[in-house]
Amino acid sequence: MTEVEAKKPQESLQDRLAQVVELLHRHKLVEDLTHRQEGQHHDRVENLVHRQNLAELQRKLDELHSADVAHILEALPLGERLTVWQLVKVERDGDILLEVSDAVRETLLADMEDHEILAAAKDMDADELADLASELPRDVVHELMETLDAQQRERVRSALSYEDDQVGALMDFEMVTIREDVSLEVVLRYLRRLKELPGHTDKLFVVDYDGVLKGVLPVKRLLVNDPDKLVSEVMATDPVGFHPDEDAYDAAQAFERYDLISSPVVDKNGKLIGRLTIDEMVDLIREESEAEVLNMAGLREEEDIFASVWKSLRNRWAWLAINLVTAFMASRVIGLFEDSIEKLVALAALMPIVAGIGGNSGNQTITMIVRAMALDQVSTGNTSRLIRKELGVGLVNGIVWGGVIGVVAYLLYDSWSLGVVMTAAMVLNLLLAALMGVLIPMTLVRMGRDPALGASVMITAVTDSGGFFIFLGLASLFLL
Repeated sequence: MTEVEAKKPQESLQDRLAQVVELLHRHKLVEDLTHRQEGQHHDRVENLVHRQNLAELQRKLDELHSADVAHILEALPLGERLTVWQLVKVERDGDILLEVSDAVRETLLADMEDHEILAAAKDMDADELADLASELPRDVVHELMETLDAQQRERVRSALSYEDDQVGALMDFEMVTIREDVSLEVVLRYLRRLKELPGHTDKLFVVDYDGVLKGVLPVKRLLVNDPDKLVSEVMATDPVGFHPDEDAYDAAQAFERYDLISSPVVDKNGKLIGRLTIDEMVDLIREESEAEVLNMAGLREEEDIFASVWKSLRNRWAWLAINLVTAFMASRVIGLFEDSIEKLVALAALMPIVAGIGGNSGNQTITMIVRAMALDQVSTGNTSRLIRKELGVGLVNGIVWGGVIGVVAYLLYDSWSLGVVMTAAMVLNLLLAALMGVLIPMTLVRMGRDPALGASVMITAVTDSGGFFIFLGLASLFLL
């Protein structure tokens, strides 16, 4: 590592966060006490105590890995976050900015002067600058580009030319290339002359004089083979590679499938233009998972947990408005059966059970289908089979758990007919939940939308309204 090594494993990340929070609390407490003191040397004492507390906090931050500091910043309210941020050494700003979430990065950049941003970005690689460029002020980006050499400038422009979900936006330009007509001894001497290898270097890329990829030389083959052998004799000629315009999530799945650490990126002519590394793929998978969880709840974007009330409202209002409409529809369904509920009060106590179990079952189905879609396991050829399978699961669950709650209804209200209606309503609502759990994400995909977008809200609306209608309708027909 170029910075301090990660802390000893027995000290958890939560322990480190707790220590920083304690130091911040102590700093604020002492400041409050000194503010209440009056005297000739008050200002001098206050300044000394202030510096001592901040120095201790800074020493603690210096011990931590950049990723740990980033986690701590994300876990602190805005005021304390900026206090900690001001204590981070300038040379570490860039690493930490790349580690924090987009929402938190926005608050940190807003607190920095242009010259501080330039200092933080000066040692970044081209792919890292491309990641950060969209969030920087335009004049800062222009000035930053002016400080780069021609090659770095072209690399940044290349990375920026791709969409966020394409391989080209994630590829790394730092890699080791060799020729196939040299011996392994020559390669070893060449590597020893380098100051350091790029991170996640598990293979060297073999190219011809035009830069066209011919194969890869895994480092393990380099180390165990006879140094007199040529690269062409031991290299792998069929590496897993990608084109810059391919879907990045497909590449991440390939990394998981083939246990890759790095992989070449080539243009349409087969020329090596970059590489993908496992760290970028892990970050992408994590971000995709987080986005999927947010989309399931109808949230439009990642949200800083300590964001202002107004920002949080803007992120959440849309699907809450839709949820309000669906809740009103469910209430109207109940309103259609007011007379039935007045005649048999037990219906009011039992109908939320039918709707609730249906919602849970539907969410389980949607989660499975969305996951299968993400893994490309769903196609037009197996859609009907999926629907039949989920309907079968819903039917069995409905019979089993509907039977259980039917028996409970009979014991509570001494009415076997109410128990039968309860069982039938449970079966029908779980069948509805299974069907809609498959159809909702598939419909969203056909509309060109994220299959997880608001799926949880939609299935809850369907199972609530459907569950109320089925249960109260059956009760009106057979009990009254």
